[in-house]
Amino acid sequence: MQKRRLGTTDLELTTVGLGTWAMGGPWEFGWGPQDDGEAIGAILAALEAGINWIDTAPAYGLGHSEELIAQALKQSSYKPIIATKCGILWNEKRQKITCLKKESVRQECINSLKRLNVEVIDLYQMHWPDPDEDVEEAWEEMLKLLDEGKVRYLGVSNFNVEQLERARKMGTVSSLQPPYSMLNRKVEDELLDYCAKNNIGVVAYSPMHRGLLTGKFSTDYLKTLAPDDHRLRSPDFQEPRFSASVELVKQLKKIAERNNKTCAQLAVSWVLRRQEVTAAIVGARRPKQIIETAPASDWNLSKDDIKEIEILLETFQNKVS
Repeated sequence: MQKRRLGTTDLELTTVGLGTWAMGGPWEFGWGPQDDGEAIGAILAALEAGINWIDTAPAYGLGHSEELIAQALKQSSYKPIIATKCGILWNEKRQKITCLKKESVRQECINSLKRLNVEVIDLYQMHWPDPDEDVEEAWEEMLKLLDEGKVRYLGVSNFNVEQLERARKMGTVSSLQPPYSMLNRKVEDELLDYCAKNNIGVVAYSPMHRGLLTGKFSTDYLKTLAPDDHRLRSPDFQEPRFSASVELVKQLKKIAERNNKTCAQLAVSWVLRRQEVTAAIVGARRPKQIIETAPASDWNLSKDDIKEIEILLETFQNKVS
């Protein structure tokens, strides 16, 4: 499996990493019911496939995703690189709240270390710059955690260039975790170029656009999503964008099949075509999903395929604009 170095760190990441958002189970931004056994199986299957890093966050299942990782790693002799986050908490009603106060950031780190059952977190990331006015306070505390050896490297998620600049003035930003897929290309406007110029690794999340680019979605399949699946509240899964996306995927599937690949692999490989991207975070809820998508790491799209995809994406954009 191909690897790329993350920014100026000594972390050599496989270009596909395992994302654990969905496997955390029900919460305000969950994906419906989740079987813990299948989640643990997916983690072990990812390691067996050669993936060497896992991305998680306390918010995923309100701590449950991190606990599942710890349970899975007890069954494996291999110790992958672990990336987790801070900044999103929950109240007594299990509702999402954001906090970047220094005391909260420190306690979150301590809690994550316990749930993950590790002595140090390899990559510790600020989940969202929210509230924006507390970004510096949180980053300063994260730098202290770095100095104390509780974490190895620091990164941010969902930051814009201006926010990255503010953090970089205080200390090294090793990575940025932005959303990036065929259906969300905002990162191409300036962030990819900025990160390349400043040696900031990019770990893209949602390359399959929360499953929409896997080729599995249809109007009937959409109806099978659990009522508490957060995707049902997203404009991407509502008309008119949903039907336009399904039609796009039908065309993309032809390109994938021509290469003896799946649409999910195509979506991930497309994100990895950009050298500014260190790796893509690929979510999975059961073993067969990550077994399917992991090989995308070793598929380099041809120039002709990339050009054909670009034409399809332009047509799609014209339809939904």
